[in-house]
Amino acid sequence: MIRKGRVDQKIAIVTGAAQGIGFATAKLLADEGAFVFLTDLHIAKGLEAQEKIGEHRSYFFEQDVSKEEGWIQLFDLVLHQKKRVDILVNNAGITGMAEGFGPQDPENASLNSWKKVHAVNAEGTFLGCKYAIIHMKNHGGSIVNISSRSGNVGLGSMAAYASSKAMVRNHTKSVALWCCSNRYPIRCNSVHPAAIDTPLWDPIVSGPTKKLKIEKMIQEIPMGHMGEPEDVAYAVLYLGSEESKFVTGAELLVDGGILAGSAAAPGAIHRKENI
Repeated sequence: MIRKGRVDQKIAIVTGAAQGIGFATAKLLADEGAFVFLTDLHIAKGLEAQEKIGEHRSYFFEQDVSKEEGWIQLFDLVLHQKKRVDILVNNAGITGMAEGFGPQDPENASLNSWKKVHAVNAEGTFLGCKYAIIHMKNHGGSIVNISSRSGNVGLGSMAAYASSKAMVRNHTKSVALWCCSNRYPIRCNSVHPAAIDTPLWDPIVSGPTKKLKIEKMIQEIPMGHMGEPEDVAYAVLYLGSEESKFVTGAELLVDGGILAGSAAAPGAIHRKENI
């Protein structure tokens, strides 16, 4: 039996927490004893998420992670209410497809759509790390950045997404080394999900052949099935807890074995599978 209280009394921030991996992570951290600040652009879903977790264990804050002023306001709020931040989970991200930004391949993607995806995924993570360092460096903490399997390999049909997630992977290591070199008691690690059953897939597998697309995708997963948001949440819990006190600059794959074998080949990537 997994013991409870693995992040007892810790103060956490989870971005993009209204649904999917973000919500599962926020709920698990709260279940394990943390008070969690949920942030998202979707107000109704964010408030619903707060209600599900419990107002005594969570607080919702509307945030666009690409805006620096929002990060300043968020940390001011958290410090005013709870005096410190122990865990930051940079989870908020977009693909550019669900948002209707047009083609996302390297040939046809627009510069504007490229910038929009990077503003959220890459710059949002940079800003989160920046302000977490500023406010954690005296008492310590853990930063967990949600990258992707696509942060390790290319993705022809969603080039901006893959590029931005690669930035998240690399910046995680830079943050980890910076904190070590300055003797800040802050750890920074990345989690790389793939084939997780979340709303992220809706624009990719939608249409009359949705079932067939999902079946083909599952064939590329060595474990033979898609993952659940909770699978990623438990990885974040480990990295946010003191159980990982000697782990920094690391990347943790939660992909059902995809990158261990041939499913990472260009053919699978081109079919937009297993992001």
